[in-house]
Amino acid sequence: MNVIRQEKYRPSYHFSPKNGWMNDPNGMVYFEGRYHLFYQHHPFGTTWGPMHWGHAVSTDLVNWEEQPIALEPDGLGTIFSGSAVVDERDTSGFFEGKPGLVAIFTHHYSLPNTDQIRQYQSLAYSTDSGESWIKYAGNPVLEDEHCVDFRDPKVFWHKSTEQWVMVLACGQTIRIYHSPNLKEWTFASEFGHGIGSHDAVWECPDLFPLYVDEKREQVKWVMLVSIGDTPGIREGSRTQYFTGEFDGTTFVADAESEKVRWLDYGRDNYAGVCWSDIPAEDGRRLFMGWMSNWRYANQTPTERWRGAMSIPRELALETRKGTVALAQRPVRELEGLRDPVLSLTEPSWEEVRNALSSLQLDCYELVAEFATTGDFGFKVREADGQETLVGYTFATQQVYVDRTQSGRSDFHEDFAGKHGASLTILPDRMDIRIYVDRSSIEVFFDRGQVAITDLIFPDAEAKGLEIFSAEEQVTVFSLELYALK
Repeated sequence: MNVIRQEKYRPSYHFSPKNGWMNDPNGMVYFEGRYHLFYQHHPFGTTWGPMHWGHAVSTDLVNWEEQPIALEPDGLGTIFSGSAVVDERDTSGFFEGKPGLVAIFTHHYSLPNTDQIRQYQSLAYSTDSGESWIKYAGNPVLEDEHCVDFRDPKVFWHKSTEQWVMVLACGQTIRIYHSPNLKEWTFASEFGHGIGSHDAVWECPDLFPLYVDEKREQVKWVMLVSIGDTPGIREGSRTQYFTGEFDGTTFVADAESEKVRWLDYGRDNYAGVCWSDIPAEDGRRLFMGWMSNWRYANQTPTERWRGAMSIPRELALETRKGTVALAQRPVRELEGLRDPVLSLTEPSWEEVRNALSSLQLDCYELVAEFATTGDFGFKVREADGQETLVGYTFATQQVYVDRTQSGRSDFHEDFAGKHGASLTILPDRMDIRIYVDRSSIEVFFDRGQVAITDLIFPDAEAKGLEIFSAEEQVTVFSLELYALK
C-alpha cells in the first residue's frame, strides 16, 4: 500500500482505485456493518472505456478496501451507473425470505456497425453481503426505446405508500417509476420541464427527505440532478438541486427552486448521490461525489489511475434569510484521521502568520473562525510561484478558491480558474474548514453554506501554508490545524 501512496498526486485520504479509470459513485449502500461504494470503472485503461462496477468497502467511511470487480459487461451491454438497496422484506423473491442486496443499474448497448445506442435498466443481486453478484435472468426490467439517454436509476423504499420508487434520468428530465418487487416498473410522473439548468444532459438523480433545521415536524424533499459537459459552457459538468414535496408519485418543486442552485461551487464534485439504508439510529443523509469534471477528466495528469471520490459529507437543510437551502458538512468520522499540529485561541495576526510560516504539509485539515472588515484567506500548497488561494472578498461577500497558480494546468485550457459564490448571510463570526490532499482541496464556508471542491496538481514540494489579510482588519478567534494520516 505504501507504494501506491507514494505515486504522484495519489490522494492520501480520498478513495481512488489502485489501477485504471474511475468516475461516478454507484450502488452506495450500508449493510451488515459495512458501507459499500461501487463506482464506474474501466480496469484496463486510464481513460473512460467499457464500464464495469468497481467495488470498495469500509466500516468507517474513511478507510476503504478495494474489492474484486462486482459487475462486468455482458451480452446486454456495459454497466453504467445505478444504485443498490437492502431488500429487507425480500420483495424480489431473491433471498428466501431474508434481507439481501439488489443492485439496479443501466445496461448500455451499442448497436453493431451503427452510431445507435440503447440504454435500459437491469438488476443484479447478492446473497453473500455484496461479495459476489448474480445478474437477474429477466434483464432488462425497464426499457423505453423513445429515450436515448435513459439511465442512472436511484431506487428507494417509500414507506408511506409501501412501494419501491425509482428516479431515472431521461434526456433533460427525471422520470419517476413505481414497483412492488424491483422487477416490474410502472411510470408515475416526470419532473424537470421549464425548471433548473438545461445546459446539458441530465444525469445521476437522487431524491430523499430531510428535516428542515433539524425539526422533525418540518420535512422537505431534495432532488439532486447532475448535468453533463457541453461545448460553450466553461464550467463543464455540475450538480444542481431542487427542494419541494413528494407524495410517492410526483415531485413538486417549491419557490426556492425557481432559480438554479448548485450543490458545489467548485469544478470537481460531480454525479454525487447518497448512501441507501443508513440505520435510523444514525439518521444522517450521507453523500459522496466524483472529484472530477467531464471537461478535462480524461486528461488529468495521473499515471496508473485516474479519478478519486470526494470526502463523504452529511447533507442538511437550513433556513437562511427565510430561504431553505442545502448545507454540506464533512462527516465526523474524518476526525479519526487527525494528528494535531497547531491550536491557537484568539491569536494575533502576527502569531498566526509566524506559526504557519514554519510548516510544510500536503495532507491536512484547517479549521478557523474569524471576523473581518477586509479581504482574508489562506494560501495552501505554496512554493516557488505555486499556490492555491482560499479566500473571502469583503466588498462582494464572495468566498472562493483560486487555482490559477495551483500547479499543473497545461492539460486543459479550462482547468486554471477562480471559483466562488456569495454568502447569503454574513455572520458576525465566520468559520472556514479546508481539507487539502495531494491533488485536491475541499472548502466549507460558514457551516457548509457554501462548498467548493477543486482538483489541484501542485509539485510534491509545494507544502507551504500562509495567511493573507490586511492585518488591522481581521480578528482570528481560533485556528486549528491537523495533519490527516
